[in-house]
Amino acid sequence: MNITVYLGANAGNDPALAEAVRELGSWIGANGHRLVYGGSRSGLMGQLAQSALDAGGTVTGVEPQFFVQQELQHDGLTELIVTKDMTERKTKMIELGDAFIAFPGGTGTLEEIAEVMSKVSLGQLDAPCILYNLSGYYDSLKALLAKMIEKGLSTPQRQQGIRFAANLEEITTILNKA
Repeated sequence: MNITVYLGANAGNDPALAEAVRELGSWIGANGHRLVYGGSRSGLMGQLAQSALDAGGTVTGVEPQFFVQQELQHDGLTELIVTKDMTERKTKMIELGDAFIAFPGGTGTLEEIAEVMSKVSLGQLDAPCILYNLSGYYDSLKALLAKMIEKGLSTPQRQQGIRFAANLEEITTILNKA
């Protein structure tokens, strides 16, 4: 299974993030899955990729040209796909993925997973869409999605493919059912 993970190139200030991202990468690599991610060697992205590689996994990075020009790419990847811009990168990451996970991240992570959420809710993408709700990180988004239903702007059926997982065990349960 190709698992596309969205996350930041920053490390954040919570040590639990680094621990959880390394655990996720190790699980992906050790279980024969392919990691698809943004291609950076920095921060949480770099830790995710390296842990998947260290566990014997294959890792595809999808990096826009302007980041490659800044030499931000991880040079030890199984495959590096260079795109012309962020829009092409996002399209390629969706095209490559069989399942999608949003690890805690910044606005870029939110923007990328929002497109996946939209495609899943519209039936244009039949794949698990998981928000890794580590330490309640995505609780506000979960509440917003519930508010959309409450106000009649969405439906439970539309949102049924959008899942929240508090830990790796919940993620693996969702993926094993896919």
